[in-house]
Amino acid sequence: MRNFSTKMIVEAGVLIALAQILSYVKIYESAYGGSVTAGSMIPILFFAVRWGWQRGIVVGAVYGALQFILGAKYSFSPLSIFLDYIAAFGALGLAGVMKATRPGILVGTVIGVAGRFIAHLISGVVIWASYAPKGMNPWVYSIVYNASYLVPELIISLFLLGLVAKPLIEKYKLGV
Repeated sequence: MRNFSTKMIVEAGVLIALAQILSYVKIYESAYGGSVTAGSMIPILFFAVRWGWQRGIVVGAVYGALQFILGAKYSFSPLSIFLDYIAAFGALGLAGVMKATRPGILVGTVIGVAGRFIAHLISGVVIWASYAPKGMNPWVYSIVYNASYLVPELIISLFLLGLVAKPLIEKYKLGV
C-alpha cells in the first residue's frame, strides 16, 4: 500500500468521478436508499482488479464517502454512515482478490458486490430494523430490501464487465 503512484492516484480519481456520474443515471430507486444504476460500481470494480484488493478497498471507501457527501438522504448515525457508505462501497474493492482473467473479473465482481450486500444487510438489521413491516423478521426484511436493488445492479455489472473484460485485459495487460 506504500506505492501509490501518481498514475494510480489519477486513475482512481477519474474512476471515482465516473462511478459518481454513473450513479446519477438511475433505473430504479428504493424508497429508503439504494438504487439500480447504469453500472456505477463498474469503475470501482475495475480499479480493484487492476490495482489489487487493498487499494480497491481504499478507493471504494473514498467513493462511499463521496456518495454520502453528495447525496445521502437516509443516515441517522455514524454507524449508518460507516456501514452503508464507507464499508459497503469499500467492500467492492474485494473484487481485486481474483486474477485479472475474464472469469476472475466476473467472480471478483460477485465477491465485491456480496461484500457490499453484507455491509448493507448488517446495517439493515442493526439500524433500519424498525422499518420492517410489523411481524417481519429484520434479517428477512434486510435481505429482501437490499437484494431488490443489489441483485439487478450485480446483473448489470456482470453483463457489462463480461462484454469489456477481454479488451480491458489486453489494453491494460492485466494478469500479466
